[in-house]
Amino acid sequence: MYSILTYAAASRTIDFLLHGIEQYTAITIVSLKSEEIKDAIINELNRGVTVLRGHGGRGHTGPGSDDQAILYCVVTRLEIGTIKTAVKDIDPNAFITTNALADVEGGLIKKPAFH
Repeated sequence: MYSILTYAAASRTIDFLLHGIEQYTAITIVSLKSEEIKDAIINELNRGVTVLRGHGGRGHTGPGSDDQAILYCVVTRLEIGTIKTAVKDIDPNAFITTNALADVEGGLIKKPAFH
């Protein structure tokens, strides 16, 4: 029993050393209330969001043909719950997927304080 616990702890420690504590996760959100969700993520949670254009397929509401915004957001593993809670508060029927990312580079360029 102690051997299993030791190996599990060692494996997790090596994982943190190789990938860092802040592993990133991509979150994709499909919702009819995507504009409200985007505003909440940007303004309240202070995270960036990329808006992708999508076209309705066949969901739980049947076939769709309308263009729809799909939100894509990259967050740390620790922020996943916060994002999901904010999305579910706005739209309980939102479709959310998460994907672990091996590497993240770049992002928003911060504007200098002085012009």
